[in-house]
Amino acid sequence: MRKQNFLFIIAVLITALFLPGLAAISAAFPIPERLEFELSYTGITAGHAVQEVKQEGTEIHIISTARSADWLRFFFPVDDRIESFLTSGSPPLFIGTPRLYQEKKHEGRTITNREARFDRQKLEVTTVDHLNKSEKRQAITKRTYDSLSSFFYFRTIPLQVGTSYFIDIYDCNRLWNTEVKVLRREEIVLPMGRFKTIVIHPLLKSEGIFSRTGDLFIWLTDDDRRIPVQMKSSVIIGSITATLTGGSYWPPKK
Repeated sequence: MRKQNFLFIIAVLITALFLPGLAAISAAFPIPERLEFELSYTGITAGHAVQEVKQEGTEIHIISTARSADWLRFFFPVDDRIESFLTSGSPPLFIGTPRLYQEKKHEGRTITNREARFDRQKLEVTTVDHLNKSEKRQAITKRTYDSLSSFFYFRTIPLQVGTSYFIDIYDCNRLWNTEVKVLRREEIVLPMGRFKTIVIHPLLKSEGIFSRTGDLFIWLTDDDRRIPVQMKSSVIIGSITATLTGGSYWPPKK
């Protein structure tokens, strides 16, 4: 199994621009939030992942971690930690824009340690590879997000079935403009219960985030929180599924 086809289904996250005529931002998810996922390959548990969102002063901090299951670590160890720091936006639950993106990944024999620093005034991003001791600058758009924060921003947008949203995402290699299709509403049954969902299909292009050999589908709860309860992608042999198994994602009691 290629490393691009494994635990990054959680970090294959998407970003949307404000498009002409787009409806107002929805109420969005509660902060803080913690989402716990089981990752399976052709029905066999292959790893676990956690995504957390915290408010730290005037910034929003997103953390995504993924680790391979014990049985797989001998063949293909995975230990990833990805973080995104965003300036708070408005209204209060608007996700804001990324200031700093960091990723430390250990996937098989491949080790990555790099970060992207966003300069909104100059509309450019500086990417630093700490292992190769290299640095590069690239132009970005006003609505560019990194591969982690982008999905959380997308969760704040009202989704209409049959509509496509075109999005910008920077993956530490280049800037991609990607189409995300809103396919249908669907009720599904998972170990956590029965969920009414809305299914989206990002047409991913970035090789560094997810292989282009398979289709990715994401099931979001059909409510203001847009909780990703299931993500599924076909790969060269079989399929990968990420299923929500726990966490803290309900609005706090008043």
